[in-house]
Amino acid sequence: MLRLLSPSSTSASAIFPLLRLLSASASPIFPSPSSFAVEEYLVDTCGLTRPQALKASTKLFHLKSPANPDAVLAFLAGLGLSGANVSAVVAKDPQLLCAKVDKTLAPVVDGLTGLGLSRSDIARLVSLAHAYFRCRSIVSRLHYYLLLLGSFHNFLRLLKHSPRLLSWDLDKVVKPNVVFLRECGLGDSHITKLCIPVPRMLTTNPERVRAMVACAERLGVPRGTGMFRQALRAVAFLNEEKIAAKVNYLKSTFRWSDAEVSIAMRKYPILLEKSKESLKRRSEFLFYKVGVEPVYIAHRPEILSYSMEGRLIPRYYVIKFLKKNGLLDRDLSLYSAVKMTDKVFVEKLICPHKEAAPHLAEDYAAACKGEVPTNFRFT
Repeated sequence: MLRLLSPSSTSASAIFPLLRLLSASASPIFPSPSSFAVEEYLVDTCGLTRPQALKASTKLFHLKSPANPDAVLAFLAGLGLSGANVSAVVAKDPQLLCAKVDKTLAPVVDGLTGLGLSRSDIARLVSLAHAYFRCRSIVSRLHYYLLLLGSFHNFLRLLKHSPRLLSWDLDKVVKPNVVFLRECGLGDSHITKLCIPVPRMLTTNPERVRAMVACAERLGVPRGTGMFRQALRAVAFLNEEKIAAKVNYLKSTFRWSDAEVSIAMRKYPILLEKSKESLKRRSEFLFYKVGVEPVYIAHRPEILSYSMEGRLIPRYYVIKFLKKNGLLDRDLSLYSAVKMTDKVFVEKLICPHKEAAPHLAEDYAAACKGEVPTNFRFT
């Protein structure tokens, strides 16, 4: 059983007027059942706004006394929740005030502690799990997710993306999806990386997940390859019609043949997530400014993932400047240049020319901010 904090161990600003709850010497004085005003209690003791309290009170009409809500608030204070957090939790799940501390909340906390969670971990979980925290099944569910995801931190990241995560049926939905993804060649670490940004890979109907896998394979990305996880992410929110439309747009925008668009999709399936405006800007820059051929882009589709202002344009300027002034002793492609980290790019292409081009570092920095320095204005 978790021991409640004493008033001296809780910040005065951290929790509401709970001194009467936590003081052993104070005699509890409760109003008569007929005089208990739930809405006022929510505002004065729980810190809700008047509109929040009005909405929450409709779910607490059966409360006749503050005895149980007082016990719940004291319990939350003992977990270390701040006043703002308690307000948010009660506003989201008013019925938490009706939960029995001894029969529900304390056993849940004991179970979570047994899984290795600290008091601060449990406090964060209360803030995110809402109504699911008062379900004793949360312990067994969390145990499964901890084993799958590898850490409580990863579980919280997944829960933030999928607030209803704890409501999904483990045996009929989540576990079958995990088993199938493993059969597709994904290890648990890859499943974690896939499902945190795309929770529906765990929580959607297993037949739908199988359809997503089939769709990824039709893009030319086979199971077990390094790009397979990226392909699943790319098709997760698209139906067949939208995928076909996007592929056609890629073909027309980058002048690709069927074979070339297939090459690009296999190498970088995340292209399906890129906006039409983003793709169009990059195609115009690469075709009309840089002068590359469609096949060049098809074999290097990741070049379309880089920022125009932060990387493509500034590095294009630098390479062109160096070539024009005879300072580049090798045929360096734009793709090779944009792949470099900023540190490596500066070390290899800026620093060696401090004497011949003392302004180059300054001009490159200005170009990264969207400016076009005089030295980069080529005719």
